[in-house]
Amino acid sequence: MALRCIPHLTDYRPADANETAAVWKLALERKEPSFMALSRQDLPVMDAAKYKVFEGTAKGAYVLEAHGKDVVIVATGSEVYLALEAGEKLKAEGINATVVSMPSFKLFDEQTEEYKMSIFPHGIPKISIEAGATMGWYKYVGRDGVAIGIDRFGASAPGPIALEHLGISTAHIVETAKKLVKK
Repeated sequence: MALRCIPHLTDYRPADANETAAVWKLALERKEPSFMALSRQDLPVMDAAKYKVFEGTAKGAYVLEAHGKDVVIVATGSEVYLALEAGEKLKAEGINATVVSMPSFKLFDEQTEEYKMSIFPHGIPKISIEAGATMGWYKYVGRDGVAIGIDRFGASAPGPIALEHLGISTAHIVETAKKLVKK
């Protein structure tokens, strides 16, 4: 998250190989410095045509699944898959979630207000997911939203076990969404 605070530095945290290809192209085209925070996990690859990955990535954030308007779940990097899983589980329970991938805060912030509102409309609860500091996410999820992340240092366990313990899991996202929707 700290690198996102550096002025004139474009952030890229892609969710899969297709988003990585898209951000690589964008980084080469931009006139300012950029960084890519890539995942070490073996991740599935999203269907680029179905999700319009290349067009969406260029805008910094884009809708992957639009099941309805009960809650917006936004994620970046490998956590996008948790958001998609949570969206499907919520749908099965009658809660309509819109799932958003946000590979770049900077690119998203450069979009029109109309586009930003299409991604994060007022009046709908929002949840962000990133296996990192929550700093910066409240700009997008609002005061009443929930930023799921890790605001502490140090955890020693295999990745999936550590993430589960720290609340970065599909079950925790679903539970959080249910609480937000009930408010």
